[in-house]
Amino acid sequence: MEFLIEGINAALQPWTLALTVIGVTMGLIISAMPGLTVSMAVVLLLPFTFYLESGPALGLMLGVFVGGMAGGAISAILINIPGNPASVITNVDGYPMTKKGRADLALGIAFLSSILGGLFGLILLIVVAPQLADFALLFGAPEQAMLVLLGLTLVAGFSGGALVRGLISAGIGLAFATIGLDPISASPRYTFDIVIFQQGVSFIPVMIGMFAIPVAIQSLSRKDDAAPVLKSVSVHAFVGIKEAFGKLKSLAVCIIRSSLIGTIIGAIPGTGSAIAATLGYQTAERSSKDRSVEFGDGHPEGISAPEAANSALTGGALIPMLILGIPGDPVTAVMLGALIIQGLTPGPLLFQDSPEVVYGLFGSYGVALIVLLIVAIFCIPLFVRAVRIPTRILMPTIILLCVIGSFALKNSVLDVWIMLFFGVLAFYLQKWGYPILPMLLALILGSILEEQFRMSLIIGLGDPFIFFKKPISLTFIALIAVYLSWTFRQEWRSRRSPLSSSTDSTLSENT
Repeated sequence: MEFLIEGINAALQPWTLALTVIGVTMGLIISAMPGLTVSMAVVLLLPFTFYLESGPALGLMLGVFVGGMAGGAISAILINIPGNPASVITNVDGYPMTKKGRADLALGIAFLSSILGGLFGLILLIVVAPQLADFALLFGAPEQAMLVLLGLTLVAGFSGGALVRGLISAGIGLAFATIGLDPISASPRYTFDIVIFQQGVSFIPVMIGMFAIPVAIQSLSRKDDAAPVLKSVSVHAFVGIKEAFGKLKSLAVCIIRSSLIGTIIGAIPGTGSAIAATLGYQTAERSSKDRSVEFGDGHPEGISAPEAANSALTGGALIPMLILGIPGDPVTAVMLGALIIQGLTPGPLLFQDSPEVVYGLFGSYGVALIVLLIVAIFCIPLFVRAVRIPTRILMPTIILLCVIGSFALKNSVLDVWIMLFFGVLAFYLQKWGYPILPMLLALILGSILEEQFRMSLIIGLGDPFIFFKKPISLTFIALIAVYLSWTFRQEWRSRRSPLSSSTDSTLSENT
């Protein structure tokens, strides 16, 4: 409790509080723009954290995370264009409510559900994370190696719907992770006798390129060079929030259930907000007792369920990142990079070595939720204007920011070329149906996997069966085997069913 109070005090420091407010506002604005996501919002603001202390830096990024998860509902509800993948579910009932002239109520329900869902995720994060961290202290080199391998396997399976393609993507990432100096012998590898390649491939410009460049290319390649014009919609923030509070009693069960789903999904590496929102919506549709309005025609629970699950995922995704050093989703992958830049190593020792950082992060999370409520009440009419920015102006600006951010990392032109190379590579991988998240996480975790794997072999005097002699690592190996067997079996069944095959193909394309 003492550390928690200190964390709240740290989050309320003027500079940290100001950056949290800026982060929430920027997250809302960027994710409200059609085609942009919270991942891109975090990536674009990441270079600004290079010269900040850990508290303000994490406050800024958490603000972006919290605001971005809620902001995608704005364009989904107002113009039927999802601001992020999870908002694909929100617009099913959000836009029909707008067509009925109740955009204010739809936005009110969306923001209130997001705030309560985020609060639920924060409470579970505070209660569960420290206890799990104590258990994680039992991990040695073999356990950590197999844990990272399990995380990469899960990410490969959940991303894109095709395990083989996910594993190929992860393999590409691991291959790029070997460029540079050998972590044990410090001998150059795959540098082609070019000294600058000895520093390896920095994952920060890779993240910037992989999330921003494909969106820019896709948007600029369209014939329509402007965002759809928002029709005249009356948006009264106070009225919407007030009526949303009035419906809170009837929505309480839906919000709690969806928040629990979102937190659990978020704690599973690589699942993503779209899965959490979909499961929340499907559960609400099956369980709802309110049939005065059909789902898909403006049902309040159809807005509340995906938004609560989407925001609760924030707390769940932070659990594996803080405790195990494995990102739960693309945003926490970027935050993992921010922690490393600050000289911190995510994992169980972080709770012992730097508890003020962890609980300061918890405090900034809570402050961001309060800021989100205030911003939602007063700024909803302003966000309506953000969706009208023409693509021909927006996308070149984003590319310019990507170049500046990549160069600012080390003042190196090489990082700019790395950013552009991986951005184009990610564009074609997505075009060919390969998920990019496994490659990114493999690049980030590849050095950890190699180092822990080789240290395990050194400890075991070259005996590869050391991984089977440790109960925890053996458990992870068993989970990998079971998961691979189950996933291959599911994919084999889906190929035999034409309907399932076409459905999986559609989902893969959307991902």
